Amino acid sequence: MNAAAPRVPVAERLPVRLKVMHGLGSLAYGVKENGFSTFLLLFYNQVIGLDASLVGAAIMVALIFDAFVDPVIGELTDRTRSRWGRRLPWLYAAPLPLAIAWMLLWSPPEMSDAATVAWLIALAIVVRTLVSMCEVPSVAIVPELTADYDERTLVMRYRFLFGWGGGLVILILAYGVFFGGEKGLVDPAGYFPYALTGALIMLGAVVLSALGQHKRIAVSNRDQVVPKASLSHIVRDMRATLSNRAFLWLVFAALFGFVNQGVTFSLTNYLLGFFWQLDQGELVAYVLLLFGTMIAAFLLVAPLAARLGKRDAAILAGAIALTLNSGLYLSYIQGIFPGLPGKPSIAAMFAFVFFGNTFSIILMILSSSMMADVVEASQSETGRRSEGLFFAGYFFMQKCATGIGIGVAGLILSLAGFPAAARPGEVGDAVLDNLALGYMLATLLIGVTGLLVMRRFPISRADHEARIALLDDAARAEPDATAAHP
Repeated sequence: MNAAAPRVPVAERLPVRLKVMHGLGSLAYGVKENGFSTFLLLFYNQVIGLDASLVGAAIMVALIFDAFVDPVIGELTDRTRSRWGRRLPWLYAAPLPLAIAWMLLWSPPEMSDAATVAWLIALAIVVRTLVSMCEVPSVAIVPELTADYDERTLVMRYRFLFGWGGGLVILILAYGVFFGGEKGLVDPAGYFPYALTGALIMLGAVVLSALGQHKRIAVSNRDQVVPKASLSHIVRDMRATLSNRAFLWLVFAALFGFVNQGVTFSLTNYLLGFFWQLDQGELVAYVLLLFGTMIAAFLLVAPLAARLGKRDAAILAGAIALTLNSGLYLSYIQGIFPGLPGKPSIAAMFAFVFFGNTFSIILMILSSSMMADVVEASQSETGRRSEGLFFAGYFFMQKCATGIGIGVAGLILSLAGFPAAARPGEVGDAVLDNLALGYMLATLLIGVTGLLVMRRFPISRADHEARIALLDDAARAEPDATAAHP
């Protein structure tokens, strides 16, 4: 452990305006997640004509390959020296290339299947790497803004509010505008305006967020001593940092949650369009419902975490979400869902989704807030503040898990015998039942495993506050230490 004691952020209540501007940047992440998890498999399968399992595997390969870039980005942001500090240069440089790459991803030229798969993999890697160059430095700002246990949860909920908001805005435009014609979600003409709108949202959101936080975080660190930067030393630092026990347990637990998210998002359009057979108006209502779940989670997460602590509140939220999601599809398969036989009750389905998704979002917000608390746990062991590296490691895991989830979704579709170029109402009941059963069993098994792992996360409110006090004392005892550390 280094003898010097790095600066600990002040535990303070941040102004709402700052929280809003910080959260605004995650609109880009929401747009990207919506595209990758909801439309990309459908687009390359049903519109371009590639086999679903091949597309799922291609996306999985791209995401896992791209994920290895994230820890490098995190370490580089932690080591960045500029007159604007560590994070802002990244937030100003990445958005424009990201917008261009996003457009290219949805505009593959006519070529062979093999070349199209290569195009998909390459552009998927580029897009997600550029998103990481926006998202990693942005989310790494959270533990720099405040050390308060509860305030971090409040900041994170704004990130999730805008992140979900970005995805839902582009989704409602997709359902209500871009794909409102007779061909619906398989209309090739709808994907250009979909891609262009997403590109403009991502570009504008990241730049505006950076500008809105500029005055607060643009503190020159040019004069700070750069830690030894030989490759072997950097690798040793990264290994020591990422071997933190709390980090490993949290990442392992979150791995299962993001696999489930990848499965769910990838199958959303299949389930809504073919299983529930929602019409255009019901699809728009569904998107508005999802936004309502984000608002509900935004309101519930803070009091729930304050009462139970972050870990226990996350486990409870995850258990409720899994129970409701499994109950939704099990009751349908068993023929006891309201409205059966005949058209199932959309109102009942919406009720299940509302409460299940609300608690799923609460679980995700709390997991991210717990990651912020890992920063000081590592600092007490290594003497370094490595916000960028930790959140990059978290994104590394998320990308791997999401890629696996998309691959699992493609496998479920293949095992269910789901046909290519299908139309709602024309897929057999046996195929739909197999799809629902495979989805339910996969998400239940994966989700329960993740919650069991999360029980091992060791940081409580008392642990965090005691650690902050010790780090503050060390910083006061060595007031010149911050000159050597970011």
